[in-house]
Amino acid sequence: MSKLSLNIPHSQTQEEALRRIKQLLGRLQEEQKGTVTNVQENWDGPNGSFSFSAKGFNIAGTIAVKDKEVNLESDLPFAVALFKGQIASLITEKAKTLLA
Repeated sequence: MSKLSLNIPHSQTQEEALRRIKQLLGRLQEEQKGTVTNVQENWDGPNGSFSFSAKGFNIAGTIAVKDKEVNLESDLPFAVALFKGQIASLITEKAKTLLA
């Protein structure tokens, strides 16, 4: 396993950032039909956990929406870890667009 840890700054209120982040996994599943499946997310206030399958790999992690940033932590399967940089860039780009 390889640890993916992202801190994405935002200028929204915490409530607005949370509302937008909650839409992210649903959009990802729609945009990546056939690639991303079994999306699950659970929220307890501004803290959430998520899991999904992507090309046969199971990915899970946590999200914490804070006043000025969103923290994402995930363990990536070894085979997926080879693409860790690309995954981090894609998530950061999508989140920054969503939180703009």
